[in-house]
Amino acid sequence: MLQQEGSTDVWKKNILEDLEAEEVEFGSAGEFLLELKKEFREGDKESVKVVELKRMKQGERTMEEFV
Repeated sequence: MLQQEGSTDVWKKNILEDLEAEEVEFGSAGEFLLELKKEFREGDKESVKVVELKRMKQGERTMEEFV
C-alpha cells in the first residue's frame, strides 16, 4: 500500500532537517508550539468540520447514533 505524506509529515521532516543543520532553534517548548500553531492555524477545514460533526450530540446520542 502506498502512503502519501501529509502536510504535517512534510513540515516535521523540514523542521527536523533545519534543527540538525542548526538553521532554526527553539529556546523553549513554548516557542516551538507557537511556530507549530502559526504553521497549522487554519488546519484542514474539511477534517475540522468532520470532527465537529462527529462530536455533535442530539440529546444523549451522538450524531451517528441519531442518524
